[in-house]
Amino acid sequence: MAMPAITPAQKYWRPDDVWALPDDGKRYECIDGELLVSPAPRARHQVALGELFAILRVFVMTHRVGVALMAPSDLRDGDRALVQPDLHVHRTPPTPHDDESTLTQALLCVEILSPSTARYDRKLKRSLYQRIGVSEYWIVDADAHLVERWRPGDERPEVLSEELAWNPAGASAPLFIDLRTLFAEVDRLCGALRVD
Repeated sequence: MAMPAITPAQKYWRPDDVWALPDDGKRYECIDGELLVSPAPRARHQVALGELFAILRVFVMTHRVGVALMAPSDLRDGDRALVQPDLHVHRTPPTPHDDESTLTQALLCVEILSPSTARYDRKLKRSLYQRIGVSEYWIVDADAHLVERWRPGDERPEVLSEELAWNPAGASAPLFIDLRTLFAEVDRLCGALRVD
């Protein structure tokens, strides 16, 4: 979830520049010199994130394939990028300001789509995750009830609306997520909370 900030054209943003920004409650990221600034997510985004995190957390703990983390959690690619995916599964728990190998340790990165950030999630972040070799990148559209799955080398996403299977290295069995059930629960919770 990110929007470009209005910055001087000559400024090339690096992770250290982002870490030097004041803590003002916004999410700051940079990719290839571009600063991305995210406002607070809407409630539907957070509900979808929470439901998916609960599923992934149990799976990765049970199968001991890593740790599931939600933003804010920095992932760095040297001086080229600093991102905070909405959700990611990391082989080992990253530490603050971890070294440049951090992003390459991600097994899965997930962004919950927002109308204001769709272009960046689908293009800028997707390109970064594919370039780095993140095994899977999911773009979750809670409004349309679907997931776009990207893998390194993909030119088009696999669009899923019924079931999502994930089989990370080291797991003794794949995870199967019934997307209809997941999105029905998101809709139910949002309805109960009376939020979008």
